[in-house]
Amino acid sequence: MDTTRKALAATTLIATSFLSACTAGDDKPSPAAANQPVVNKDKWPNPTPTAGLAKGISLPLEPYMVSYADRVTIEAAENTLTSSCMKEYGFTVTLPKPGANPPPSDNDANIERRYGITDRDQATKHGYDFAPILEEHVEQNMPELTDVQVEVLTGHTKPEKPEPPKGTKAGEPYFAAPVSKPARAEHNGIKLKEGGCTGWAKKQAGMNEQDVYFVSDLNGQSLAASQDATAVKNAVSDWSACMKKAGHDVATPWKAMEQGATQDNKPTKDTIALALADIDCKEQTNLIRMWAAEETKIQNKQIAANKAKLDGIKKDLGERITAAKRISTQ
Repeated sequence: MDTTRKALAATTLIATSFLSACTAGDDKPSPAAANQPVVNKDKWPNPTPTAGLAKGISLPLEPYMVSYADRVTIEAAENTLTSSCMKEYGFTVTLPKPGANPPPSDNDANIERRYGITDRDQATKHGYDFAPILEEHVEQNMPELTDVQVEVLTGHTKPEKPEPPKGTKAGEPYFAAPVSKPARAEHNGIKLKEGGCTGWAKKQAGMNEQDVYFVSDLNGQSLAASQDATAVKNAVSDWSACMKKAGHDVATPWKAMEQGATQDNKPTKDTIALALADIDCKEQTNLIRMWAAEETKIQNKQIAANKAKLDGIKKDLGERITAAKRISTQ
């Protein structure tokens, strides 16, 4: 994975399995969720950073991106439609509530860490690692669905554990994808929907993923292009020289992040010292605001070159959000 992709993927969180979070009965929260609400909006990321060197910074492409709040709105509408669909087949299911496990950043721009860490208060406590509250995962543990419920819901059979590859010794770990088959054709005399009720619901209320990918690609391209800007190269060089004076030989802010992040999310005295020097040098060189200004120029050109398509994407997203809100209140 190249440096740009690493930067954009820095805050990606692993999604929990959809099937394991569904139930045909009552919710039974796990211990992790026992002392907190399933959805706590106080944990949701701000649309624009409110602290640190990135405070108030946004990029021109962000209005064309899906915000976290919008994503939750669409997922809630999908849940409403999925539940309604399942009832057609005689099943009442409770689906996981969207918004329970927010990411650190509001959208794909990931401004808070787009150019490396930016918040000194957070760095003082956590170094390059995320605050523990961002690492907490609210489980919505529920009983598994029956085989037929899985088929109606997903359009395929319940995934089965695959056989180990030929030659694998007993007890030896192996990787193989779970195996599933196409679902039955109908249930209770009603033909199953293509992709099951979840697939049908996504078609009705979901986002246009091609549009999402298009904006995401522009977002990645602008970050890559900004690294070649003379002003950015000079500022990164100045930042690196500042870091060297502080006793840290690192070429870029992302290299510093790679060096300072811990495997167990437990910062050390050394990683915190590296993080604080990183931020202090960014402040001295004005790296964050200068880099954002250079990338803003690039994104403005991208928008001008793709104005019709981006305007259409923005309009379509707005209509989908409006429709999703209407569906969720039905």
